[in-house]
Amino acid sequence: MYQLYTRAGSGGFAVEAALELAGAPFERTNVVKGVDPDTRFREISPLGQVPALVLPEGGAMTESAAMCQLIAERYPASGLAPAADAPDRPDFLRWMTFMTSVMYPALLRIYYAPRYTADPDGIEAVKAAALAEVDRGFGIVDQALEGKLWLAGERMSIADIYLLMLVCWHPEPRKAEGAWPEIARVSAMLRDVPVIKDLNVQHEMW
Repeated sequence: MYQLYTRAGSGGFAVEAALELAGAPFERTNVVKGVDPDTRFREISPLGQVPALVLPEGGAMTESAAMCQLIAERYPASGLAPAADAPDRPDFLRWMTFMTSVMYPALLRIYYAPRYTADPDGIEAVKAAALAEVDRGFGIVDQALEGKLWLAGERMSIADIYLLMLVCWHPEPRKAEGAWPEIARVSAMLRDVPVIKDLNVQHEMW
């Protein structure tokens, strides 16, 4: 059984969605900010960040996107990711990497700006630059979705759920409706997926 350390509204949302959609057995451990839930948590996640995932075989990992991809690989029948030799696999890998290397860090700079500057007077500038990068990134993803049903072709993947999570973190979560119509379309479809709808009761993403 997997053990997922997570917190409502965190990156654990996408990982929990992956586990649920894959039908993987898991136990959810809620982590309160600043409080270690058990003695092992800090060994798994030295930064004290969630999500963190303990694997059935005893190992553990951090990084939500890596967890999502691992679950997709271990449960191929779930369709959470295109197969390694599928034509849509390059798009899947591209956008998962883009979201974690460009979008996620920029969103962190908005909400945790003091971490990214030693100048107390520079906090607002960090936020403004990060928001501009986030909006530019969403614009790129929105353009890539034109003419496609989902990020990785004609079938929903965990990349789409990851995108929904990031959109929900935007300081103006309803901005997508006017600025990024393709992302808004994908988000609307996902919010009607029963598993995602149920998860939102706990995570309150929208």
